[in-house]
Amino acid sequence: METNLCVAGFGGQGVMTLGKFLASATCDSTDKNVTFFPSYGAEQRGGTANCFVVISDEEVGAPLGNVMDDLIVMNEPSLKKFINTLKPNGTLFINSSIVPEETGRDDIKLVKAPVTELALELGNAKVLNVIMLGVYVGYTNVISPEIVWDTIEHKLGKKPKLLPLNKAAFEKGLELGRSQR
Repeated sequence: METNLCVAGFGGQGVMTLGKFLASATCDSTDKNVTFFPSYGAEQRGGTANCFVVISDEEVGAPLGNVMDDLIVMNEPSLKKFINTLKPNGTLFINSSIVPEETGRDDIKLVKAPVTELALELGNAKVLNVIMLGVYVGYTNVISPEIVWDTIEHKLGKKPKLLPLNKAAFEKGLELGRSQR
C-alpha cells in the first residue's frame, strides 16, 4: 500500500506543520516508510506553501508530485493549482470555509471541512491545520488517531498550555472526518 498526499494552502495556515505531524507520527510509530517534501512560495506568511507526504509499505523514492491519492487544499489558489494532480477516485479534502466546492471534476471523492470556521469557534484560527489533520486521519484511517495525537502532544510538549486547544481541534476534525466516510 502506498498513499501519496499533497497538502497546499497559504503560508501561515500550518500546511507544513500538518504534513510534519503526519509524517513524524507514521515514521516514529509504525513500520511504514515515509517521505516528507516541503515547498515554500516566495513569502512564508501569506505566500503559497505545499508539501508532499508519501506513506508506503515499500521503500519510497522521491515524491513525484504529479499523481496524488489524496489532496488537502486550504485555499482556492491551491485548488486551482493541484486539482489535476488528484487521480481518478482520489479524495479531495477542502477547507470549505474559503474554498468553493466546485472542482470541475466528477471522478473524485469530496470531503468538506469548514476548518477556518471551526477554528474560530474554538477560539484560535491557528488550529485549523490540526482540525484538518483530524479530518484526514478520521476519514482515511491511514494511521491510528492515537499515534497522531501522541506525536502532536510530543511536538507541543514545550508549550503545554496549547495542548487542550489542540486536542479539542484534533477531536473535532476526527469526528467530522469519520462522519463523511
